[in-house]
Formats: sequence, C-alpha cells, structure tokens
Amino acid sequence: MEKIIGLGNALVDVLATFESDEVLKQMGLPRGSMTLIDEERFHLITAYFKDLKTYKAAGGSAGNAIGALASLGAPSGFIGKIGSDSYGDFLKSTLESKGIEDHLLVSSTLPTGIASTFISQNDGERTFGTYLGAAAALKAEDLSLDMFKGYTYLFVEGYLVQDHDMILRAVELAKEAGLQVCLDMASYNIVDADREFFSLLLNKYVDIVFANEEEAKAFAGGTPEEALETLAQTCSIAIVKLGARGSLVRKGTQVLEVAPVQVSKVADTTGAGDYFAAGFLYGLVTGCSLEKCARIASILAAKVIQVVGAELTTACWKDIKKEIENL
Repeated sequence: MEKIIGLGNALVDVLATFESDEVLKQMGLPRGSMTLIDEERFHLITAYFKDLKTYKAAGGSAGNAIGALASLGAPSGFIGKIGSDSYGDFLKSTLESKGIEDHLLVSSTLPTGIASTFISQNDGERTFGTYLGAAAALKAEDLSLDMFKGYTYLFVEGYLVQDHDMILRAVELAKEAGLQVCLDMASYNIVDADREFFSLLLNKYVDIVFANEEEAKAFAGGTPEEALETLAQTCSIAIVKLGARGSLVRKGTQVLEVAPVQVSKVADTTGAGDYFAAGFLYGLVTGCSLEKCARIASILAAKVIQVVGAELTTACWKDIKKEIENL
C-alpha cells in the first residue's frame, strides 16, 4: 500500500465544553475559528480550564488525519516539532502506539504546543485558541529530502502556510522525492489572511486540495459550486466539504455530489475535516473510485463528530472497516 506522510503543528488538544458564547468573547476567540494566541492569553485560558472537566488528546490537523489513516491500516509518518516535556512525550508515545513513523524534532527551549479547544454544548462547534510553542519552531532548515523518501503523498495542514519559507521547502522537497502534495486549507481566517500565497501553492505545487464551505469562499468567493470550479482549475482534485449537506468533488470535468452520512447528534466537530481527508486519502491509496473515496471520507467524518475529541475506540474502527468493505 502507498504511504502518506503528514506535516503539521505537533499539538496536544486540551478540550472543554461550554454553554454560552460569552466565554469566547472574553477570550477574544471568533466562534468556529482557529486563533493563534500568545503565552499570556494561553495562561488565561489555562486558568479558565482549571474549573472545567477537560480531555487531553494528540491533536493538530495533520496529526489527526495521519492518526486516522494509521488506524485504518495505511502506512504513514508524521513530521513536526515538540518540546522536551510531558506533553511532547505524550505525543511521541501516541504516534508509536499507532505505528506511525516518527519524524519529530525536539526544541530544547520551547514547550510542546497546546490547542485549547472550546466545544459548544449546543451544536458541537469547536473554537481553537492555539499556543504553538515548539510547533512554530519547525523551520525550513529542519526539513531534509530523506524525510520524504519512500512516501507517495504529503499531507499538509493549511495552518502551516503562515511560514512561507518552511512550507515552500516542504513542498519542493516532496516534489523532488516524487510525492503528490495534498493541502487542507484548515481555517477560513487563515485563508483570508494569506490568499495570494495559497494561490501560489495551489497553482504550482498542490495536487489535491480540501476546503470546507467557508474556506472555499474565502479563497474563491461565490457559491460552493463556483469555488469548486476555481479550485479545480489549480490542481488535479478539488474537494469542498459542505458539512451536513455532504461534499463536492471535482477532477477535470468530472463533478460529484456526495451525500453525507446522517448522525442523530453532533457531540464535537473537532477533527471532522481531518478525518474526512484521511478517509479520502485512504480510498486513494487503496485504489478506490473518487465517489468511493468521498463516501469513505463521509463515514469517518460522521463517526468522529459523535465523540468529544478526535480519538475513536478500537471497536469503532472495526465498525468503520466493515462499513468500508460493504460500500
């Protein structure tokens, strides 16, 4: 089976649920977004979380996707940077337990990054206040050609796009090693702030792009269908995720509308896009049609939004594998 390597912010998710959006206003976090925060605001959120029941999990967008791929049995690896601390040890052991090839670099001065995750009790929408710590210290000079050799796909999370030099070196090394580049746009505010550079990446390096409705609109404007057409002109395969309305997939002139998998209650949308990407890529490396790739993606996304966090049980993964076999 073809191998996939992820490049992303090596983060630990610390999750808590809330009733009122007022807390998001107090913390200065736009609902549904990923906002990078400084150390001062990180300590403010940490103090708020002390009075709540929290849950810890290995996180980061690419980390979630690669973890899901490994749970399906796809050979995978991960590149990121951690601190020399207990959270870093937690991330490293999590990768090892899933059989993921570890390309983690360690900072001697910065702590492991933390994504403080606020989950709405009303609709499961998640809002991130992310203190990157060591994750932000991953630089262009840390990357080498050997990291990419032996893989077929590179999966890059859009959150990294803010470091232009590092992301350019990553995709250039990947292309030199013969990999296809897959980019998840990550968050509408990230796309909106750096549209010109996203355009450069898509037109020159990216083979497969994943965007949700808001990200697609931030990049291309218009309706999801119009944004899909624009995205598809830049790369081989474009996917626009429509949440409860399913997804749109385009390759050349082939356009697919794929229905979602219905769920009775959404517990937490953390990892939904990451799991969608993992399902789609799993379909690709196992030789599935585009439609089947998208249907596998929908199955994974539907499963993860029914639990808090982005970790599924062994029993749940067994059920998923059966559902995929029956497609």
